[in-house]
Amino acid sequence: MAKKKISEFYQMTQSFFRVYLPSQRNSSEHTIRAYQKPIDQLAEFVAERRNVCLWDVDFPLIDSTILSEFLDSLEGFGNSIATRNQRLKGIRAFYSYAAMMRPVLMNYRAEIYKIPFKKETSEQVVDYLSEDATKALLGMPDAGTKKGLRDQFLLIFLYDSAARVQETADVKLKDIHTGKTPVVVLHGKGDKLRTVPLMEKTMEHFELYRKVFHPDEGIYSDRPLFYTKRSGSENCISESAIRKMLGRYGGAVKKAFPEIEGSIHPHLLRHSRAMHLYQHGMDLTLISQWLGHANLETTLIYAHADTEHKREAIARASQSDSPLAGKLNADRYTVTDEDVLKRLYGLK
Repeated sequence: MAKKKISEFYQMTQSFFRVYLPSQRNSSEHTIRAYQKPIDQLAEFVAERRNVCLWDVDFPLIDSTILSEFLDSLEGFGNSIATRNQRLKGIRAFYSYAAMMRPVLMNYRAEIYKIPFKKETSEQVVDYLSEDATKALLGMPDAGTKKGLRDQFLLIFLYDSAARVQETADVKLKDIHTGKTPVVVLHGKGDKLRTVPLMEKTMEHFELYRKVFHPDEGIYSDRPLFYTKRSGSENCISESAIRKMLGRYGGAVKKAFPEIEGSIHPHLLRHSRAMHLYQHGMDLTLISQWLGHANLETTLIYAHADTEHKREAIARASQSDSPLAGKLNADRYTVTDEDVLKRLYGLK
């Protein structure tokens, strides 16, 4: 059987992620991963839309139209405009490198640069689950089964820690510190570490989970907290696996809570935890530290969202059949094999 020719796209990803970023730019592991994510996601999106195998993805298949569709799909899955722009920034960096190394690829770079960064609105709307909906979601998995036990603890961990999905995938056993004041050390953006407290109930679920999935591991183990096994090989759980798992349980929750709009995704749990903490009186400065925000201004979206929630309550109270009708102006309150391919060419 003839050896399959490597597409130019993967030749470039290999040198970009294996040589240029780590050796020539001295980029950190987390920085490299931040660049890998958009290229990995884009390649999968193109393979699906063009109906080709992942390893057949190449530069001619990627134009401004499909890139625009890809970026729109990110927002459709609950990503913010800032995340969309960050993904585009990573894709542009890769194409600039490819054109620098192979000037004949300059036309493809020009095609990518047709898509501008999207302007962010001054007021962002924050979607979050009510406490009742969150409780229902966390109770969806059947903890009487091994898979259900894993899924339930994963959901509880996502919510209690308010960790980003990649931070969750990166957690190792040694990052969980037990004792009177249990915490988890999260590896955030820009190689920044932050320590987040874990609640007593979460630790009870953790001990049950550890007995089943890490029965012989010590507290200083480097093994991933959440992992998957395939063909005898153990790896950190992937972002896509977490999203798919959450999507399965989310579909059932939406039937019970029809007011939930859009998909249920990992970042929704992060938003929900932050909103619930704010609504229960936690100071925004502490929430900002909890979430690992670089600027307090980023955290102010929760204050705005809570104000909007209260405005809607006032509006409902001001219906025509309410004693307050006509006395309040509510508007005032508006506020596989594919894994192997990716590893070979620097996408993992």
